[in-house]
Amino acid sequence: MRTLFTRMVAFLPVLGLLVFYTAASAQESVIEGDGSRIYVKKVEKPLPEVYSKVFTALENGGYFVQFEPNIAKNLEHFAQRWGDDYNRNKLEAIRSLVFSNAWYVNQISNLDPELLAMVPLRMTFIHKEEMTTMLFVRPSRVAADSPAKKIATELENDIINTIERIVFY
Repeated sequence: MRTLFTRMVAFLPVLGLLVFYTAASAQESVIEGDGSRIYVKKVEKPLPEVYSKVFTALENGGYFVQFEPNIAKNLEHFAQRWGDDYNRNKLEAIRSLVFSNAWYVNQISNLDPELLAMVPLRMTFIHKEEMTTMLFVRPSRVAADSPAKKIATELENDIINTIERIVFY
């Protein structure tokens, strides 16, 4: 039986690529509906506070959080091996919420089973210099040419509206 740490390390390459890709893509425009592939929400709050509010909002909104990787903690194990290449952006924290909603999963699988590649969904949180940034790959962009684009857009809007309803200020 594999330990939890071993299983988390097995996910590290995929999650690491996602984090670095989304962090690099965060330079794109962040206005909803502007064509960006990544939804970006920045707040001047500690990551634990933001993370907790988003977790609760997703669960209260009908989403089931399936996994909560602490990516920065996993990366720390490689600091010595990677040397100067470790955490060059000086991110203070990287966490992720992996979640899904059974109804949306069913609807997408009915219309385009290949889009199940984006299930479960994930939101990545990074923290640096008193700023927490939430990053979310927009399902509507993944489903751009799919028969499931309408439901993927609805899913995306539901998640973004859930996040936007949270008062961070």
